[in-house]
Amino acid sequence: MFFNSEDLEGELLRGSGVIIPKAHRPTVFEPTPAEIDATFELLGQARPLLDERYKPDGFNIGWNCYAAGGGGPHAHLHVLLRFWDEPKAGQGIRWPLRQPDNRRPDPDAPGRGDRAFLGGTA
Repeated sequence: MFFNSEDLEGELLRGSGVIIPKAHRPTVFEPTPAEIDATFELLGQARPLLDERYKPDGFNIGWNCYAAGGGGPHAHLHVLLRFWDEPKAGQGIRWPLRQPDNRRPDPDAPGRGDRAFLGGTA
């Protein structure tokens, strides 16, 4: 299922959307090959529609694992439209992650494997 952001967020991220596979899996590592194929088939079907309506200059495509924003634990694929005149154009999808205020106190420390903070199970 593809949800366009105008259905979800109005002006914010206009035209961007999310593909939610029918089978809810906690991460992108669990779907079957057929489920992955179906997700990318839908992505391929969405692109010409997005190109025609919004004429984006590029895309960022990325998976979220576990709930990562709400609902039950499920992987979903974000389809983010990018435009040349965005204030953050060219900074990429990783830009917020590279900011000094997002640095871990000890970058060498292992994680806890605790996914509860994302709504998943620990």
